[in-house]
Amino acid sequence: MTETLSINTRQKLFPPYVPQAHKHGIGIRAAANLLIHIDPYPEMDEGDLIELFWDGCYVASKLLSESDVGQTLILRVPESFLQNGTAKTYYRLMKVGGSPVISASRRLRVKLDMPGGLLINSTDEENQGLAPVSLPQSVIHHGLDISRLAKSLPLSIEPYLNMAPHDEITLRWGDARMDLAPLAEDNLGKPIELIVPDTLIREAGEETQLEVTYCVIDRVGNNSRWAPTRAISVNTLENRPRYE
Repeated sequence: MTETLSINTRQKLFPPYVPQAHKHGIGIRAAANLLIHIDPYPEMDEGDLIELFWDGCYVASKLLSESDVGQTLILRVPESFLQNGTAKTYYRLMKVGGSPVISASRRLRVKLDMPGGLLINSTDEENQGLAPVSLPQSVIHHGLDISRLAKSLPLSIEPYLNMAPHDEITLRWGDARMDLAPLAEDNLGKPIELIVPDTLIREAGEETQLEVTYCVIDRVGNNSRWAPTRAISVNTLENRPRYE
């Protein structure tokens, strides 16, 4: 009887869903006020009791009133229930005089580790847990003259706290930006080596104190904010002699 009920349940009750979730799961911002939505279901009625479960633990309930019938129900998962890993959420419907019915479940990835570590002040635009970009010493000390740049410019980013597969890094060169390919497992714990194309350098233009920085967004949408900037002098004029 129990097994039959379970099969019928999955045909009748859709899994709950989480509009706040990033395409790959739940990050720190969503976890602070995680709201689970439950769509209207067949024979929804006043007096129905909905109990929400997170990883098998009861977290919230709602006794339906007349005004709830036909509406999407919203229940909150306390932040204390959230841990890194994959979580499963579902709900149980209990009708007066009826047997409990379990919904289909939804699996969600939870990642509460910020790339570069948590910010000391949530209003900061700069994350001190990220190292500034590394550039050739000659560029740092004497600036960059693009007319003397034989090839595109090498640049590296040091490994950072909570580095993870699928992290997406955006390099900001002045007002120009370049997105890097998502990190693979082999990248973890190693410096990220890249080449700044001369087209990007020219796009940003000439600047006596051009700021170079980067930010990281992980697979669930946690945003590191910007790394401390590296300021360099850039000359994009083409009429100066090249190095011999």
